[in-house]
Amino acid sequence: MSILVVAAHPDDEILGCGGTIARFAAEGKQVTVAILGQGAASRYGPGATGVGIEVDRLMEMSREAGRVVGATEVRHFGLPDNRFDSVDLLEIVRILEQIGRDVDPELVYTQHGGDLNIDHALTFRAAMTAFRPTPGTAVQALYAYEVASSTEWAFNRYAPVFAPDTFVDIGAYLERKLMAMAVYADELRGFPHPRSAEGITSQARERGSRIGVEAAEAFMTIWRRI
Repeated sequence: MSILVVAAHPDDEILGCGGTIARFAAEGKQVTVAILGQGAASRYGPGATGVGIEVDRLMEMSREAGRVVGATEVRHFGLPDNRFDSVDLLEIVRILEQIGRDVDPELVYTQHGGDLNIDHALTFRAAMTAFRPTPGTAVQALYAYEVASSTEWAFNRYAPVFAPDTFVDIGAYLERKLMAMAVYADELRGFPHPRSAEGITSQARERGSRIGVEAAEAFMTIWRRI
């Protein structure tokens, strides 16, 4: 089985479904991660030096995080950080359509459309378009994942509201998710920030308690073919 995980920024893929990637990889499935944006440039002022170095560093971190969870491949596309709204939506759609042709996924996981971050919202919109259920497509389901400090901090004020209906048991893979996030050391924060090791663990425990397991990741079904 081929699975595609679409992320706006490096670390979104691990925060949203790192445990699920690890589980799929352990089960012998092929998991491709597509990271659309640079994930760093917005932290620097106009003309600041060192942006390229930081972008390259994040790309290497994402590859290492991918190795930790067992992803088959991590691809990068260099869209401007926190400025996806400066790019034609069609351009993002075409990137995803090309990935779809290359990978031919049966399952696609993408950012949630009601997140605080504009890049997440536009990634969701583009994925909805690129992976619409056309006749003959290999895609059987499209899911949206949550990202700590972006999904919940929208406080359900942006549509669609994140309403998870699918939960993946990651009890055996939570530690691997945390190891992958540790690769992104600069992206982690101290507790009680939701993007802390404790916060990530607490979220996984809470999601797991909903379905009677020790830890889980939660997803919202966009569409599914049975």
